[in-house]
Amino acid sequence: MKTPPDSLSVGLILFEGVTQLDFTGPYEVFSRMPGATVYLVAESMAPVRTEFGLTISPDATFDSAPLLDVICVPGGWGVNAQLENPAMAKFLSVRGPSARYVTSVCTGALLLGAAGLLDGYRATTHWMSVGFLPRFGAMHVDRRVVIDRNRITGGGVTAGIDLALVIAAELYGDGTSQAIQLAIEYQPAPPFNSGSPHSAPAEIRTQVLSAAKPGLDARAAAIGRITATS
Repeated sequence: MKTPPDSLSVGLILFEGVTQLDFTGPYEVFSRMPGATVYLVAESMAPVRTEFGLTISPDATFDSAPLLDVICVPGGWGVNAQLENPAMAKFLSVRGPSARYVTSVCTGALLLGAAGLLDGYRATTHWMSVGFLPRFGAMHVDRRVVIDRNRITGGGVTAGIDLALVIAAELYGDGTSQAIQLAIEYQPAPPFNSGSPHSAPAEIRTQVLSAAKPGLDARAAAIGRITATS
């Protein structure tokens, strides 16, 4: 039986253009963990606009954030700019080694990779970006949540809830995680079987990939630049 921590600090990292469900899903779970304090951490205290315009106020900056037991990095199209943000890379590379768990949702894994935190680890990310993981020395595993030592990575967007429940189980035991899952009535029953590239109709995959192509091209260029100099 696990001995739960008396207190726990969790840092969810914010940046312009972040996908809001990437962090609000985990936030809901983390906030319900006994003794946990959740911080929204950004480069400055200025309000952060998410991918579709929701504005969120940070609790702490990269400089002022307390010691973090769990670091969780969400994703979104804003990742593209953050890949070349030295402040983001420095924060993650400095704080990551002292955290009990270093985690990500969706394309937040690419920011962990850019900070050197996935080299030699198994990991996952959003299905449209899994091909970038090897550029950071990571090995892609086709699972919704992947655990490799103290690195825990989740797939795209909605996988953040699963990831947070896995972390809750790792820290507090299955019973606590199950209680949180029941409290938030997390019992996914989507109306269509199109939530994975393996099950979605071919024409839907083509449509989604076509819409994402400019962002993916920009992402590939940014990753090419940072890995070429590393």
